Formats: sequence, structure tokens, C-alpha cells
Amino acid sequence: MPVNLSRPDPAALHPVAGVRLATAMAGVRKAGRRDLVLFALDEGAAVAGVFTANRFCAAPVQVCRDHLGADGAGGQGVRALLVNTGNANAGTGADGLARARHSCEALAAVIGVAPRQVLPFSTGVIMETLPVDRIEAALPALAGALAPADGARWAEAAEGIMTTDTVPKAASRRVEIDGHAVHVTGIGKGAGMIRPNMATMLGFVATDAVVDPALLPRLVKAAADRSFNRITIDGDTSTNDAFVLMATQRAGHPVIRSLDSAAGRTLARAVFEVATELAQAIVRDGEGATKFITVQVDGGRDEAECRRVAYAIAHSPLVKTAFFASDPNLGRILAAVGYAGIADLDQGLIDLHLDDVHVARAGGRHPDYQEADGARVMKQAEITVRVDLHRGGASTQVWTCDLSYDYVRINADYRS
Repeated sequence: MPVNLSRPDPAALHPVAGVRLATAMAGVRKAGRRDLVLFALDEGAAVAGVFTANRFCAAPVQVCRDHLGADGAGGQGVRALLVNTGNANAGTGADGLARARHSCEALAAVIGVAPRQVLPFSTGVIMETLPVDRIEAALPALAGALAPADGARWAEAAEGIMTTDTVPKAASRRVEIDGHAVHVTGIGKGAGMIRPNMATMLGFVATDAVVDPALLPRLVKAAADRSFNRITIDGDTSTNDAFVLMATQRAGHPVIRSLDSAAGRTLARAVFEVATELAQAIVRDGEGATKFITVQVDGGRDEAECRRVAYAIAHSPLVKTAFFASDPNLGRILAAVGYAGIADLDQGLIDLHLDDVHVARAGGRHPDYQEADGARVMKQAEITVRVDLHRGGASTQVWTCDLSYDYVRINADYRS
């Protein structure tokens, strides 16, 4: 069961002018489930994306990078995003690349755009042939079902990109810029193979804001770094990770030409909030998760070393299984801090808190710490681990979950 996460309410998902959505059951892997999603963008929309750092990246990631350009900034002409679940089209060589390109060509022919104006995305089982014939057969009906992206359509699309997720994931914000309503709505998927780097699992966020397209790469990168690049479930980086930001330019306010302006900061804050909600939803729905854990590291010399410590804790199977068992074996956290890779770390300075419980002070057990207090916190569904290195003023935060029997069961049965 996901940790304090429920299905999105369609009424809470704001429509985004200039985006149309449709879903279909193409039978990519299993019959009778939504497994194909189409985003259609009005002419003039701008798109930017960040993608997996896994060097063994999937064919659709390679095609997206080609269509957007190496820096992810060439998306002013993008008119459609095609997403399939059930098959990752990764580890499929030249044939997989040809199939990803063919899906773009087939959709382009149906909706009347150029193949380079289509971005393909796939998620599912690796090293299996993409059944592009099934996808192609579903495209005419899929395109015919396109309708403005209202809350119900966003909710359907969130369901259509799921794999081992147990609930769809969607988030939305409405802000005001220069007297005009601006909407930001997004969907995401992911529950396992989650340890992003420069990307997310699959995340799609759209806004009707009027923004200089040259700003989008910086904005999508900043949003990923504040959200999807701060989560981990199992330490694995997927072959297919992608996070895409679309701006339809339909809100009617003056063009945002700087993210440091008041309007730019308002838009960025809304995008960051949506991305963070989606990222946290992925952790809350982590495969087999029973606890949602925030790891806060303070007092570093720079954010990079804080991040190393936070991920050492968040990736540790010993730490994660202790949380699953509600066992306050908290020396495992200190051990993870010690092997995080800070060569000149002074263990005599380190403090450790578990929520409001001061567990360790100056590198040793706090004299007032009682294991019963640690056990009380460990039983909670949401827990904050806070480490202070006392080396400087930098800090960072990552989100993770526990490691349960069900994680093993789900991944053992993944292809069943």
C-alpha cells in the first residue's frame, strides 16, 4: 500500500490550454489496460527535457535527444508526445531504434506533422522487442480521441503511464502572473528502479505560461534537481528516465524573459511544487514501501558532500530494512555517514536526530537517548532523519522509503 498517497482528484487538476490528451489500450504487453498516451500540443508551444544518465539508455531516449538537440533545448517545433507502457524498448539495438523512429513516423502521418515533431517515450520490460505494429494500429483511434486536457483527461493519462505503480500520480497548481491565471499540471510514474540522475522516471509537466523558450532548459533542469533528483527507492537508475516540461504560451500575460523576475520566480515556484509533489508520490508508492523517509543533512561544506551523505543513508539496505522492521538500530545510519566518501570527516562533530529525538551528539550516543523513543518514531509512516555534520553552512534533503519483503516479491514476479 502506498504511504499516505491516494488517487488524484480530477477536479483538482487544472486544465492547460493548448494541450490535448488521449489514452488507448493497444495491448503493448497486456490486453485490457491503458498503455498508450498521446499529448498533442498547439503550434507555438515550447518543450524541453532532461533524460537518464544511464549510458545504456533506451531507444526512445536517444530519439528524443536527437529531436530536441543535445542540450534538450530544441523543442519549439514539438507537436506531440507518444508514451507507451509495458515495453521499455531498451537493450534492443538498432532494431529498437528503428522501431522508436517508426512510431514517430506513424503518428506524424496520422496527425499531419513531421516525424521530428514527435517525441517517443517507453517504459516497461527491458530487452524485449517493441510491438510497434500494435502501437501503429492504435494510433488513428488514439488521435481521434484527443480532447482538451481537463482534469479527467489528466487523470486518465496518469493511469495510462503506470507500470508497477499502485496509484496514478498527478499534481497541479494555479498562480497569477501579471493579472492572468497561469496553470501548471503534471503526471508521473515510477515505483522501482528509482535513483535518478539528471532526470526522473517518466514525468510530464505542462503550463500555459508565456515564457521565452530559451528559459525552458534551465527551468526543467532546476525543477528536476529540486525534486526527481532528490529521490531514491532502490539505488538503480533506469534506462528510460525522462522529465519533460511543455509551455503552450496561452495564458495571455507578457512574455517571461527572466526566471529571476517576479513573474519568472512565480512560474518556477509552481513548476517546482508540481515536480516535487510528483517525485514524492513516486517514493510514497515505492515498490513494497511502508514508510516515507526524509533524509536531511545539514552543516556540510557544500551541497555535494551533503548529498553524498544523504544518499549513503538513503541507499543503505541495512538502514532501509531497519526502518521496515521499526527497529531503532540507528548505528547503521552513523555507519552510512562514515562511508559516504568525506575523507576529512570529523566523527566527533556529528549529531543525529530521528524526528524530535536526539539520538547522537558529538559522534556518540546522546546521554538522554532512550531506545523506546527511537522505536516510537520508527513505527510512524513518515519519518525525518536529520544529520548535522557541523562542517559548514550547506544542506540538502532527499526522500526515500524502507525496503520490505514485498519489494523482493514484486521484482521477482515483474515479468509474470
